[in-house]
Amino acid sequence: MFDPLPLPQEMARWDAMSIAEYGVKNEMLMENASREALAVLLAEWGEVAVEGQRVLLFAGPGNNGGDAICLARHLHDLGARALVLHMGPKSRYSGVSRYHLRLAQRVGVEMKLFSPGFSCFEFQPDCVVDGLLGTGFSGELRPQYIEAVQTINALAKNTRVLALDCPTGLCGRTGRPLPVAVQAYATVTFAAPKLGMVLPPAQPYLGKLHVRPIGIPKAVFKQAPSRHALLNKLGLRRTLAADEASRSAMGAILTPFSPQLHKGTTGKVLVVGGSPGLTGAPLLAALGALRGGAGLVTVACPGGLAQEVKAATPEVMTLAMGSGQDWNTGVAPVLAKRIHEWDAVALGPGLGRAEGSGEFLAAFLAALPADRPGLLLDADALYWLAKNPGLKEYLRPEDILTPHPGEAALLLDPQQPDTASVQNERSEAAQHLADQFGCVAVLKGAGTLIAALETDDRPNQLLLCPIDAPTLAVGGAGDVLAGLVAGLAARKLPARHAAALGVFLHARAGQILENTYLQRGNMARDISRALPRALKEFTHDSTRPRHHDP
Repeated sequence: MFDPLPLPQEMARWDAMSIAEYGVKNEMLMENASREALAVLLAEWGEVAVEGQRVLLFAGPGNNGGDAICLARHLHDLGARALVLHMGPKSRYSGVSRYHLRLAQRVGVEMKLFSPGFSCFEFQPDCVVDGLLGTGFSGELRPQYIEAVQTINALAKNTRVLALDCPTGLCGRTGRPLPVAVQAYATVTFAAPKLGMVLPPAQPYLGKLHVRPIGIPKAVFKQAPSRHALLNKLGLRRTLAADEASRSAMGAILTPFSPQLHKGTTGKVLVVGGSPGLTGAPLLAALGALRGGAGLVTVACPGGLAQEVKAATPEVMTLAMGSGQDWNTGVAPVLAKRIHEWDAVALGPGLGRAEGSGEFLAAFLAALPADRPGLLLDADALYWLAKNPGLKEYLRPEDILTPHPGEAALLLDPQQPDTASVQNERSEAAQHLADQFGCVAVLKGAGTLIAALETDDRPNQLLLCPIDAPTLAVGGAGDVLAGLVAGLAARKLPARHAAALGVFLHARAGQILENTYLQRGNMARDISRALPRALKEFTHDSTRPRHHDP
């Protein structure tokens, strides 16, 4: 139910299936794409881009160039002076692109060969269209195309550029330029946004992104689902409504002011963490759970630190474990016996890296009963999980890991952690985490990814959050997220859906803070304070029923 984010090869497969299995003509797909591009051009530029105006269209030899040539024909028919600059001899154009090239020639569209030193500035275009290379491009741009991209970007200083499908030079998988890319005023992509387009590196090149249909049957999307999907409000609401367990849990979330509501029915969360110098982390996790709607939150921490935690926020209950300031194995079975008092458990915020903390975690996991609530492991719990891989035998599919890239690298290879490798292949890293530890994995960072355990009969679709909020890049933001997700899981949302909703609300809270702070200057607790507003927006601004209104 989430919107697809196809990789370039998945998009090519959709095209091929539409043609081979459903009889859709390739000529029709290109015609549809060009008409949608025309609609976007008119919407962005208005009539100034048509009657009597000069439109310069760069056309590569593939389907992307065919789209540009087809668009040139429509502009010509509307009275524009459309000039197509083709890359290489016309004889290189084949198939459907050749068909549209000949059609454009017949109606009188002007065409010239782009060559080194060719001056586009003499044409003085009112609008430029980039149809050089689409999302199927891979490798690095050849010198001729680098020159063309540089020419387009030089023209962009005085006129607007519309990119067809994807700005030339931009990788449809990673969103990175290879090595340069067109900087468009607007981009029209077809059928669905490609994965690379929603990643942070792509944003300076896309301009305003328009997604337009071109006639690919909906059945194709179902037959060949994309590996990635977009995490957004609409997709979340559709998915949660379609799943029975989530629909039941969302009943309470979407009607938070039910007269029957009380603190015991909105989720009870246990946060296990805290150590000398790190009492703020479990407190922030507790605030995340409370601000996300949990009714009761308890922080279990070393007894010598309980007063410090309690004094900071009276709304949070504390459970003193022992009498000192450090964790020890003796308190593990005591806490495990009480585990049914809570609906979800967040392990790790501020737990610390003293040996006693690791020994406590191992003893606690081993002592938990079979019918325990779901666990969320964050921060130092992930550190100890990496140091003691045998602990993964205690994890279940309904548990959640929330590592940042450095923690993910340690989990995947404790001997030689490689954070750069994780960042370069984030999707693969997220899925490896889910498969290796047998649970839901949330790989944090710009473009947060959510992966679930993949099985032969249940392939996983990775969810990607496109929200990039610098306000989230502060210490403690991850603790708030951990508590928020645990709080949603405590309300009986399935683990993957709790993680998805938590990541979305957390990101949206970061966006809300940008209205108050200039992207920097906020603290993690400010993120927690913005969560109720983010949740209200998600629930369509539900308010208390006015039973006594006249």
